[in-house]
Amino acid sequence: MKIAKVILAAGTAALTIIGSATLAQEALTGTLTKVDRINRTVAIQPSQSGTTGANTGAAEEFKAQDGLSLETLHAGDKVTFSVTETGGIKTITKLQKP
Repeated sequence: MKIAKVILAAGTAALTIIGSATLAQEALTGTLTKVDRINRTVAIQPSQSGTTGANTGAAEEFKAQDGLSLETLHAGDKVTFSVTETGGIKTITKLQKP
């Protein structure tokens, strides 16, 4: 009985991790509000689908992954992006203008 509980718990944990990783790689859209090339961070206000004129909330700041170019990006640009979170730090893994 104890072995069955351990296996069930391990299986549930594995499914949760796989589900979180898949969700994290989903492409999102938003507007750049800040690009800090020196510290390699960007702030993005996410776009909200659905209701027109809805409040989309505050911009969120992300660290840019090594190798990701920020040179052609400017505040006000509409972008698509993907984010991963490790140890509480949200990192942009993909960032491009549509």
